[in-house]
Amino acid sequence: MVLGGIAAKAVGVVVTGVAGAAVYDGVKRVARSGVFRSATVTVTAWGLKGARAAETGAEKVRLATADVLSEARERIGEQAPVPGAQAGHGHEH
Repeated sequence: MVLGGIAAKAVGVVVTGVAGAAVYDGVKRVARSGVFRSATVTVTAWGLKGARAAETGAEKVRLATADVLSEARERIGEQAPVPGAQAGHGHEH
């Protein structure tokens, strides 16, 4: 009775080991074949395209906001500051 239980556990351990080895060998084969690298490059390219699209969108929003701010200043009679000029705080150091 006890021997049967031990044998059943041993068979389970062997089956688990064989399955693990097969998975490991499969992963090694896929890694060597270049499929993993190709997929990684593809995903990275998608990420770069997405980042470029986000940058373009952010630049459009920035320009639209600057246009609105400029028009609002014009309406109240304020002159827009020169691009790149820092807004001072009223006195020299």
